[in-house]
Amino acid sequence: MPISGEQPDLNALPPESSPVNRRLATQHVREARDRLTSSGETKPAFEYELLRQYAQNRISASLVILLLVATVGFMSSVWSGALAAGTWTVAVLVTHAVIVTKCRQFLEKPANEISIRAWRLRFITLDLFYGLAWMFILVHPVSVDDNSGTFMLFVILLVVAVSSMLASSLPMAVFAATFPVTTAIALDFVLQGRLRDYILSVMALTAQGYFAALTYQLYSSTLATLQARAEKDALIGELEQAKAISDEARRRAEAANIAKSRFLAQMSHELRTPLASILGAATVLSAAPALRQEKKLTALVHDVRDEAERLNNDIQNLLDATRISSDGIKPHVEWADPGDIINSAVERCRHRLADRRIVIDVPPDLPLIHVDPILIQQALVQIFDNAVKYSESGSQIKVAVRTQDGRLNINVTDNGAGLTTTEAAKIWDRFARGERHAATTSGSGLGLWIASAFIGANDGKVSATSEGPGLGTTLSIELPVSQDALPQLESGADE
Repeated sequence: MPISGEQPDLNALPPESSPVNRRLATQHVREARDRLTSSGETKPAFEYELLRQYAQNRISASLVILLLVATVGFMSSVWSGALAAGTWTVAVLVTHAVIVTKCRQFLEKPANEISIRAWRLRFITLDLFYGLAWMFILVHPVSVDDNSGTFMLFVILLVVAVSSMLASSLPMAVFAATFPVTTAIALDFVLQGRLRDYILSVMALTAQGYFAALTYQLYSSTLATLQARAEKDALIGELEQAKAISDEARRRAEAANIAKSRFLAQMSHELRTPLASILGAATVLSAAPALRQEKKLTALVHDVRDEAERLNNDIQNLLDATRISSDGIKPHVEWADPGDIINSAVERCRHRLADRRIVIDVPPDLPLIHVDPILIQQALVQIFDNAVKYSESGSQIKVAVRTQDGRLNINVTDNGAGLTTTEAAKIWDRFARGERHAATTSGSGLGLWIASAFIGANDGKVSATSEGPGLGTTLSIELPVSQDALPQLESGADE
């Protein structure tokens, strides 16, 4: 964050669209405006807060000032007489009452109706009269009694200390209230011409300097506190604004997702209704005896059925991708036999696997797995479909299942195109397709991404290995085997 009053280096900032850049530019404009409208180096908002603290301090300490004036007035009557002391006391109390009244008026006014310069000058002038009043009562007894010097020095320390504490947020008011008193007393001490009085004069001036430095430190601390609070409030405001924008964006995104899901559901229904008719008609025609002798027509019917199935799969992939992206996946887990899941997936891909040699290696003693069998089956369908796309007709596709270290591994191996290192790293990504086969193989690039999401929803993992292009690929599914699987098997055996 740039220091207040300094122009940030715009060349070192992030791009113009960056929130950081926008925030710094806004801050720079705000600081430039504050410098133009402020009477000094302090920001207008801080000047108001400093004056408000001055007024609050004056009001809260009004009783202390009243007691101090009454005490000094009573004690000064010993040197100056009751009439002079009483007159002075009344004059100081009237000045103090005017100051308190003006402070109340300042606090009661709205901040936007207050002229900072006028009120600052008003407070400084009142403190000047207040200091002059103290000067008159303290200067008077100097020539009366030598012991009055100690009394005056003591009263000076009280006046300067109290004024420094009360008006620390307005240093010029402290100077106006204390400088006349200190200067007059020091001058009177010097005019006495004795060493003792010279020492008292130096002590008075030293006290004035000490409390002036203390006032400056208090003022600096107060200003730093206000700046820190302003920065905190600004950050909170920005966070609230960012949260509101984020909430609105999320609400719109959710509304868009809902609309998209409804649209896709409606479109899938509209597409699948005629597609089901096409598939049914193609299946009936392919089994019709009249077409068995017509090889061209039979091939054409098979092409229609295959393309209809491919379109149906693409629609299902689109719906699954929407489901994953918008609503997430909520598996409905149950105990299932891995062999049954694999056989069901193979049956669903029966037409696509018809010209491949399928080898299934599933041991009979596999434990049950606690998964959503439908999701695992759909993932296997996607993997089988990928193996068919990238392998030659008549080639072998092997499905092997093994258990190891509390995990169930399902490996699907083909003898097809294999993977390069780049393809292996991106194979599970959304819309990922190998550049080597983009022109010769159809597909959306969603299949394996969907399979990965379905397996992940069941606390499983997927991986792909290949020895290189043209050397085949093994896609592996790793699922957890619950410790409850063995009791489940035993209870099933007892039944």
